[in-house]
Order: sequence, then C-alpha cells, then structure tokens
Amino acid sequence: MSDNNWLDEVKWDDKGLVTAIAQDAATQRVLMVAWMNRESLRLTAETGVAHYWSRSRNRLWKKGEESGHLQTVKELRLDCDGDVIVMQIEQAGGIACHTGRESCFYRRFENGGWVTVDAVIKDPDAIYAHGHRH
Repeated sequence: MSDNNWLDEVKWDDKGLVTAIAQDAATQRVLMVAWMNRESLRLTAETGVAHYWSRSRNRLWKKGEESGHLQTVKELRLDCDGDVIVMQIEQAGGIACHTGRESCFYRRFENGGWVTVDAVIKDPDAIYAHGHRH
C-alpha cells in the first residue's frame, strides 16, 4: 500500500484529525469514538489493528497497547462527507472502555438524567497495571 492517495480523500479537521467510530462487527454495538490522524489511519489500514491519535497524550495510540484489548479491524468505511470513519472491529477481551465495560456508551438517558446501565466486566485496576487509562 505505497500509494496513499486514499488518505487524501479524508476530510481532516484543522488539527489534522478525523472522528473514528469503533463498532462491534458481530453485534453492531458502538463501542467507542476516538480520533485518528493520517498516520494512525494508515497504520490501522496496514496492520489491521485499530490505531488512534490521543489528544490528551498528544501521541499515537494503538488501542489495547496497555490493556491488551486490541481491536482487529474487519472493515473500514468513510462517510459521505469524508469526515467520519466507521470501523467494524473484533474487540479483544470484549472490553473497549477504560472503565472495564464493553462499550464507552454505558450511560443511558432516563427520567431526566444519565443512568449507568452496563456492568463493569473487569476492574480497571486489574487491567491497567500502571494506573494509566485511556
């Protein structure tokens, strides 16, 4: 994949980022939303493993590099405006969220407030030895 013209079709924002959605390939549940830059999207396509750009750490981030919860990418899609990536992924360990839940979207709006509706699958302290979570 030496020809990277496909990356030019992505509409990068003023920081060189694009929104990336990780969706479970089997259940279609949205697991997380993060950011990618050109390098992380190229690495994702080349390796078949989801890479993101961490805005908080200001560095490239291979999902699961610390937790072991890698995301194997089955399909990459770009939306009509070119500014959102959707990935069909297989989530190692069944945990995408740094809170130890399946999905980052574990709070549902009910009766005028946000209610936690998903249980923690694994204690984050057991996932992250160094206490660093993302």
